[in-house]
Amino acid sequence: MHDLSLYTPAHSSITLALNALLPFLIIAAIWTLVLKGFALWYAARGSQKWWFIALLLINTLGILEIIYLLWFRPKSEAPVAAPTPSPASESSDSARA
Repeated sequence: MHDLSLYTPAHSSITLALNALLPFLIIAAIWTLVLKGFALWYAARGSQKWWFIALLLINTLGILEIIYLLWFRPKSEAPVAAPTPSPASESSDSARA
């Protein structure tokens, strides 16, 4: 009636091993997704087309992304200062008063 050969001890040990690995696989997937997102963001913002393509296609569990983020991403620019009023706007402000 039922085939009991599917329920061998080897099958149950494989299932147990996969169940034990599942949390690590989920953590690795989240880790890779976060690093890949940051790396792709910086490559796109820095107009680095070839890095973007490589990061998108090559899966290295975050290793390539870490290398890119540490050594090859574009350096951030200095913070932008608040705009200073131009002389024309100052004269128009004093004319209104």
